[in-house]
Amino acid sequence: MDTDSTASAEVEPNAAVQDSPQDDAQSGVIIETRNLSKIYRDFWGRKKVNALKSLDIEVRQGEIFGLLGPNGSGKSTTIKLILGLLFPSSGRVLVFDKDASETSKNEKIGYLPEESYLYKFLTAEETLDFYGRLFDMSGAERKRRVDELIQLVGLSGAKHRQLREYSKGMTRRVGLAQALINDPDLILLDEPTTGLDPIGTREMKDLILALKERGKTVLLCSHQLADVQDVCDRVAILHQGELKELGRVSDLLKVQDVTEVHAEGLSEAAKSEIAQVIERHGGTLRSIDNPTTTMEDLFLNIVRESEARPGARRVSANAESEASTEPEQQEEAGQ
Repeated sequence: MDTDSTASAEVEPNAAVQDSPQDDAQSGVIIETRNLSKIYRDFWGRKKVNALKSLDIEVRQGEIFGLLGPNGSGKSTTIKLILGLLFPSSGRVLVFDKDASETSKNEKIGYLPEESYLYKFLTAEETLDFYGRLFDMSGAERKRRVDELIQLVGLSGAKHRQLREYSKGMTRRVGLAQALINDPDLILLDEPTTGLDPIGTREMKDLILALKERGKTVLLCSHQLADVQDVCDRVAILHQGELKELGRVSDLLKVQDVTEVHAEGLSEAAKSEIAQVIERHGGTLRSIDNPTTTMEDLFLNIVRESEARPGARRVSANAESEASTEPEQQEEAGQ
């Protein structure tokens, strides 16, 4: 375990990317990082890797927060700092208003690592009972929680089978149940859909959304951008240890310079007209708004911009999509 808690990160000062503060007062802050930096050093104390640079984020109560970035961007380091498995080189992590180094906070946290290290000779019931004992739960409480979680993750028909007989998707669901055994308020999920087929992926996303409905706070770390787009309320995108983008998914994916019109009941002739003509042809104008790009395009554009302009924080949203959409609009308008 790295114990470098005093070394200062050698990074240029940079203001953190902030999203709209309009929701700040509406919910409490569960995780807060303040100028958080982490430097990995070699045996001689020389700087080896600057894994995280001046990270400032907040994860609010009851939201699903996505942490995105390519390999080596600092995602796993951030999770380990939140769990207290690593000490920061500078800055601070607060979890439930406590320093991350305080182990008492872990009673309220559930963690699903990228690889679930479970005992293959145990059944699902035995696995969950084992982890329940680690939290000093009574026998009656453990039985209630085990039955509830097996039902939640959809393994009632296989709860007596040994885990070595489980598929990858079933194993991940047992791993999620294990992370929830202590009924945590905060759940950290590291690549929860890794190795799952489309059906298993959909089931996992539905489980994550169900956790939000129960009032849980979820921090989701994933490379599957479509999954993040489906379930996350806000995202932070990291690249080379730096925060590049932070905000609500709906806002980040909106293409600001293109207007999209949705209408119903229009003839082919009416589709080429402007809003006033739409009404004259008997159509119903549903909305005039900004279309959205995809999480994948946003992510790739931010990474490319970061490589071309190191230190830049905010980037324009998907200029390629804007360029490809404009000729289509001109053709539809008869230009």
